[in-house]
Amino acid sequence: MNRSKIKKIVDAEKIAAGEVVERPANIVKELLENSIDAGARQIRIIVKKAGKSLIQIIDDGIGIPPDEIGIAFDRHTSSKIVNIEDLERLSTLGFRGEALASIAAVSQVEINSRIKEKERGVKLILEGGKVIERKEVFCPIGTDIKVKSLFYNIPARLKFLKKDPTELGHITDII
Repeated sequence: MNRSKIKKIVDAEKIAAGEVVERPANIVKELLENSIDAGARQIRIIVKKAGKSLIQIIDDGIGIPPDEIGIAFDRHTSSKIVNIEDLERLSTLGFRGEALASIAAVSQVEINSRIKEKERGVKLILEGGKVIERKEVFCPIGTDIKVKSLFYNIPARLKFLKKDPTELGHITDII
């Protein structure tokens, strides 16, 4: 038997993203949980083409600090826990630090976020998990995240999605 050489998986981020993001409803769930964990009192949800072309969540939560917004999309980064002991005191919905990285790996993401201590927020644009633009912007306190072109970089995954009414039904069930 031939021995295969162990090597880094080139598309590991896309493969791992499949554990969190199977369909648009998973994205809505993860982003809604982030908004709730951020103390949002108002959350708006905008969906186009059953979430395949756009999922947008706008909240009035605490926002993401400018020095943390970039790493929020790295795997295993979380504002909720630091070590295993924190799991015992956990009172949030999300904590693993996988959702944003997984979502960004399989879509195009645009996020504006501002904390109350700052006059301006930060806009970040990611494609396939990579930051392609970052700049200061005027925006309200809270977070506005747009997830566009779901599975644009994994056409095979797109084919597994159901027809729009079915996918929209899954989203409605989450809400």
